[in-house]
Amino acid sequence: MTDGEAETRTLVLLRHAKAEQPGNGPDVERRLTARGHADAAAAGAWLARQALLPDVVLCSAARRTRQTWHDVALGMTGVPPEGGPAGTAPVVRYAAAAYEAHPDDLLDLVRMVEPEAHTVLLVAHNPGISLLSALLDPELADREGLRTTDLAVHRTATSWADLTPGDSPIIARHTARG
Repeated sequence: MTDGEAETRTLVLLRHAKAEQPGNGPDVERRLTARGHADAAAAGAWLARQALLPDVVLCSAARRTRQTWHDVALGMTGVPPEGGPAGTAPVVRYAAAAYEAHPDDLLDLVRMVEPEAHTVLLVAHNPGISLLSALLDPELADREGLRTTDLAVHRTATSWADLTPGDSPIIARHTARG
């Protein structure tokens, strides 16, 4: 990097994969469906093909988001990234605060990421995850919001701590289906 060249950071927002319908148990304990497991693995393979392997994963502590991250990680292992840090494992943080979070709460979680992290993956729920994407890029965010296993890739030249609304354009979107 040359003097004056801004270091870019990538924030990948992922809505959890398809989960069981709400039942008698607590919502936080809902599991992924078979389709959800397959879609999450497909999301991981896509991330690997795009060389978007995360340095840090911020994941809601709900069962369906933890299962989504697990399957994404499994999906990433089969496809070597182009010039990426092969074999390095991300720092994973399960955050109870990401469950039923407002977009500002999710943004606060991202702002706490260590400055040396270049790529962050946030696995969370609607409506918060979709509203965060719209907060970061109001022009290009999907008006319908993120569907299950949708990925929105945002790029910024600011530090995580200084991340503000409107300064992280969407550079890629993908709906993973297995």
